Amino acid sequence: MPVIDKLFKHRGVIWLLIIVNFLGTIYGYIWYGNQLAFTAENYPAWLLPFVPDSPTASLFFTVALVLMLYPPKGLKGTMVRELIEALAVVTSVKYGIWAVSMIFAGGYQGDTVSWQDWMLVVSHTGMAVEALIYARFFSFRRMLPLAVLWTLANDMVDYSVGIYPWLPSELDDDILKVQNFTILLTLLSAAAAWVFGSKARAAHLMQRAGMRR
Repeated sequence: MPVIDKLFKHRGVIWLLIIVNFLGTIYGYIWYGNQLAFTAENYPAWLLPFVPDSPTASLFFTVALVLMLYPPKGLKGTMVRELIEALAVVTSVKYGIWAVSMIFAGGYQGDTVSWQDWMLVVSHTGMAVEALIYARFFSFRRMLPLAVLWTLANDMVDYSVGIYPWLPSELDDDILKVQNFTILLTLLSAAAAWVFGSKARAAHLMQRAGMRR
């Protein structure tokens, strides 16, 4: 096993990422507090799970890491794990890139990029990077289509109903562009998940073939 693989599969490293992502998830839901309250007052309650995109992505990733340490037994448990892994990779890559893009797009059009925005840039970049790193250790390929369908459905709900994450006011006249970018990003994130997962699987198979010789 390559040294880098041993590092990222080390239980101490995984537990550190679990803690960091769990705390980030809590902070993310608190960050969405005002929008959740607004949505609860003005929209049907069933729309609430579609509001906090990034913290839900980091929650999927946190659970995926826990299941990596404590894999479930049985076909049903394995399928649930694979679905969570697929959602973790696709949504973490997507919303990691999406948030950074919206911050810089707003800044380009005149919005003030504060220290909190820079903190979000760092944390969301980390979301995307860690998801691509751990895609090589996950087994989500057969559940990837279902994860893509869910994420696209989330996009459709966000922009058809109007519960997409609140944007800088400078982007209010660019909602259609943001919508198209978001949908495209879902597809690109799914493609990245497939590629990174496929490369890892190919490397694993080559390694096993070499061990048999």
